[in-house]
Amino acid sequence: MLAAIHRQQLIQLAKDSISYGLEQFKPIPVELDLLPTELVNYQATFVTLELHEQLRGCIGVLEAYRSLAVDIAENSYAAAFADPRFQPVSHDEIEQLSIHISILSEPEPLPIHSESELIAQLQTGVDGLILKDARHQATFLPSVWQSLTQPSEFVRQLKLKAGFPIDYWSDDIRAFRYTTESF
Repeated sequence: MLAAIHRQQLIQLAKDSISYGLEQFKPIPVELDLLPTELVNYQATFVTLELHEQLRGCIGVLEAYRSLAVDIAENSYAAAFADPRFQPVSHDEIEQLSIHISILSEPEPLPIHSESELIAQLQTGVDGLILKDARHQATFLPSVWQSLTQPSEFVRQLKLKAGFPIDYWSDDIRAFRYTTESF
């Protein structure tokens, strides 16, 4: 768990990256040598933007390959300006945005042979889930449990998000679970 001060620094970094992006059309550069170790360690994150309690953008990565601070700066910018579901954030919206950060644990493979086995292993309200096969992949953060409270519906909707038919199952599907530290 990050200390409150580090959480505040990351939220401010996300805001700064979005503001910088409005003017410079790229994420804010991050000077890692000025940051505490906790913000330099490699972590995978998602940044979710809301406007008037409605989703306005959400971008992230599932595997850690860059420092936490850089990941937040990049994902904040991408959520604001590169989420294909939304128009880029405007100057008028920026002050009204609500920023939510999720830091992901390492994804853990789930040994499954059927959809019912997957559903039985899910921890409602706790697990984020990744489903993938050779051509498709999608994830739901643990926060999605707030709107999809039943494990069977959680899995079905994730299959649709991944581009699978709702009744699809294959021996090629792999599932991974993770948790998040969210603020």
